[in-house]
Amino acid sequence: MNTTAAQTRIAAIFGALAVTLGAFGAHGLKATLAAHDTAAIWQTASHYHLIHAAVLLALGLAGISRWGWKSMFIGTTIFSGTLYVLAVTGIKWLGAITPIGGLLMIIGWLLVAARK
Repeated sequence: MNTTAAQTRIAAIFGALAVTLGAFGAHGLKATLAAHDTAAIWQTASHYHLIHAAVLLALGLAGISRWGWKSMFIGTTIFSGTLYVLAVTGIKWLGAITPIGGLLMIIGWLLVAARK
């Protein structure tokens, strides 16, 4: 399997996971998120997750910006992942890790602009 095909497949799975987690947060975790007062945090995580899944899919299909794709993938995983865990557990120190993911997403966008 070539890089473009692998990136496209991973992005599609990433997108399916974003939709699944968004729905799970809205329905299955409603009481937990309300107890922690973190529904907005979960919503932010799923919002950025889904947007970047679509961008990763487009980049994979276009076969451009391999490093931008990787940076966005890792960044989104860290950004949304820490927010998902924080929302469910209430572990606040995870919020200190979240900006690392955000920075990697920004770097990914810049690498796409540079076509790297």
